[in-house]
Amino acid sequence: MRRAETGPASRGGTARWWSTGAVVGVTAVLAGLPLAVQGRLPGRLATHWSAGGSPDGSLPLWAAALVPAGVWLLTVLATSVRRRDTDPAARSWRPMALAPTGAVLVGAQVSIVLANLGRTDWHQARQPVLAVVLLGVLAALAAVAAWRFAPRPAAVPAAAPVLEVPEGERLVWFSRAANSWLRLLAAVGVLVAGVALVALAFGLADPATLWPVFVCSAVVAIAVATFSSVQAKVSEAGLEVSFGPLGWPVRRWSPAAIESARAERRRPAQVGGWGYRISGLGTTVMLRAGECLVIRPRGRRSDFAVSVDDAERGAALLNTLRARLSTD
Repeated sequence: MRRAETGPASRGGTARWWSTGAVVGVTAVLAGLPLAVQGRLPGRLATHWSAGGSPDGSLPLWAAALVPAGVWLLTVLATSVRRRDTDPAARSWRPMALAPTGAVLVGAQVSIVLANLGRTDWHQARQPVLAVVLLGVLAALAAVAAWRFAPRPAAVPAAAPVLEVPEGERLVWFSRAANSWLRLLAAVGVLVAGVALVALAFGLADPATLWPVFVCSAVVAIAVATFSSVQAKVSEAGLEVSFGPLGWPVRRWSPAAIESARAERRRPAQVGGWGYRISGLGTTVMLRAGECLVIRPRGRRSDFAVSVDDAERGAALLNTLRARLSTD
C-alpha cells in the first residue's frame, strides 16, 4: 500500500483548502445571517450607536448583509496581491491580517442582528453592553491563533560576510534610519493631544469626550515616535539597537549570543508593514525598504532584522567578532 504524500506541496494544498474554506465561511455568515432571520428583523437595521447607547445610524436589510461581506472580500483581495519577486515566506503574515478582521466583522454582524432581532423599528434596537469588549477580545484571540499556527519559513543558510580587521585594532560601526511619515504621524498625535489638553484646561468641551481623545492621541504619538527612528551599533560588546529620539528602549546581543549575521533586502510588504513588525520572517524594524542587517540569535529559530544603511559592513564586523571569540 502506497503511503499518502505529506511533502510541502501536499501541506500547501491543504493550507489553500483551509484558507478558501475560511474565506467562503466568513462571507456566508456575513451575508447570510441577516437574510436567514429577515422575518424577525425590521426593514432597516440599526448599525451604529451613540455613546449613550441609542442607535444613530442604520442600513437597509440588503445593505446590512452585503456591505460587511464586501468589506471582507476586498480585504481578502488586498492581502492576496503581492509582487512576483516577493519572498514566499512573506505570505505568512496574511492570516495574521485576515483572522482578526474576519473575527471583528463576524462579531459585529452577530451583535447587529441580535440587537435588531424582534424589533419593529431600528430606533428600538439596543446594542449589547459587552459587544465592544467582546469584539476586542475576539480579535486578539484570532490574531494570537493566526500567529501561533501561521506557516514559518524554512531556515535559509545565512551568507556570512567577514571584515578584515588587523590584530589589536578595534572598530565601531554605526548606522541610523528614520521614517519621515511616522514622525509626521507622531507630530499629528502630539498636536491633537495638545488641543484636547487646552480644551480641557479651559472647559471648552465635555471632559468625558476629551479625556479619551487626549489619552489615545498621547499614547499613539509616544508609540509612533519611539519606533519612527532607529540606530544600530556594532562594537566589541556586540550589537546594540536603540529606538526613538531618546535612544530608548534598547535591545542588545553580545557576539557570543549571535549565531550568524548577514545583509538582506526586505520590503514592508514582506513583513506586514512599517515600524516594529513580527511576521514569518521573524522580527523586523522596518523604516524604509531595502538593505537590512539581519542576525540569527543563538538558540532561536527566527531572525531579528533592522533596516539601516551599510548593513553588509555591520554584518561583516559582527561575524569577525564572533570568529575572534571562537579562536580565543
